[in-house]
Amino acid sequence: MADSASRVDRAGESRGSLGESGTGGDEKLLALARELLPAAVTMRRRIHAEPELGLQLPKTKAVVLESLAGLDLDISHSQNTSGLVATLEGSRPGKRLLLRGDMDALPMPEDTGLEFASRIPGRMHACGHDSHTAMLAAAAHLLSRRRDELAGSVSFMFQPGEEGHFGAKVMIEEGLLGDADHFDGAFAIHIAPPVPCGMLGSRGGPMLASADVFTAKLKGRGGHASMPYDALDPIPVACEIVQALQTFVTRRIKTFDPVVLSVTRIQSGTTNNVIPEDAEITGTLRSLSERGRSYALEGLERIIMGIAATHEIAAEVEIQRGYPVTVNDEGFAEFVREVSRDVLGENKWLDMPTPTMGAEDFSYVLQRTPGAMAFLGVRPEGEGRAAPCHSNRMLLNEEGMVAGIAMHAGLALRFLAAD
Repeated sequence: MADSASRVDRAGESRGSLGESGTGGDEKLLALARELLPAAVTMRRRIHAEPELGLQLPKTKAVVLESLAGLDLDISHSQNTSGLVATLEGSRPGKRLLLRGDMDALPMPEDTGLEFASRIPGRMHACGHDSHTAMLAAAAHLLSRRRDELAGSVSFMFQPGEEGHFGAKVMIEEGLLGDADHFDGAFAIHIAPPVPCGMLGSRGGPMLASADVFTAKLKGRGGHASMPYDALDPIPVACEIVQALQTFVTRRIKTFDPVVLSVTRIQSGTTNNVIPEDAEITGTLRSLSERGRSYALEGLERIIMGIAATHEIAAEVEIQRGYPVTVNDEGFAEFVREVSRDVLGENKWLDMPTPTMGAEDFSYVLQRTPGAMAFLGVRPEGEGRAAPCHSNRMLLNEEGMVAGIAMHAGLALRFLAAD
């Protein structure tokens, strides 16, 4: 595995690379991006080897600042996180664009066999944030070289805490992104290992789901398993609730405004001959609209409390509201599509027919600013079925970073084009 993993992650060895297929594309911009690839790969691997979690990423931030050294950027630092926003002013006034890259890793083991695999047990960059950060830093270098072509400013948002720590929200609340109408557009890239390398895909409207967690605590009365009539057993009530929740989703939720409700844990009991007093149900709810989200959360609580009351079981429902729906602006998504075809070539664009049910805290940025997120294909060469994000064996083809660097830069050059 080590040899194979090293091969597919080695920069510049992929055949049929961008700009060589005869299908168009901005050859000059792609060449500049490829020139910056070796430094981006080195940066990505440094971050990958020392993954950090949550909102405080001091080593990762130090690598980012080192990478930006010498560029004419105005850097603002988050007070409560390791986040920062670096702004490049163009040659004349104009619009303001935000480009975002997240930096944090996941609390999980790595089993890739890479030479630069995580040196910290129980931590891994399994969602590609190391590559997001490196591509964004490389784009800052590319755009600095072409500053005279920019009318306005481009801000590079290096954000921690995407993996459930609300990093984007914290930075917004600190004022690092200005007021609600500070930016005229926003863009972010997320890698996708199953997608062919160098392809870019997106869609207008809902792009990713909201993500909420629910916990139901049921309290009955314990007793001997041979005499259930002397007890108040919470276990069959928990099972009935699970079935009712699935029926609720299929019979009461609109087909064209879907939700995914999954019960992922039922915990109760200690041994085979004791009816326990308590049971706990935990799960997740994903939705593609705020209307569907609110309706589903309301119904979930009503069903749990109603069934518990029917069986004289005391119940308590806790809902942890997570990230909202990630909604791409229709016009900006079309703009990304046009830029992709100009920069990467006609055959490098994928129209996403449906959203995905993962969640992203870039959603908070898109609630304030017209913008879009796109998926970047990084499937390793020779891999028919690549391990997805959040897998302990996730690999990415670093050749795909050329497309990411070029898209960040190309989008900014087009959006801030000086007349």
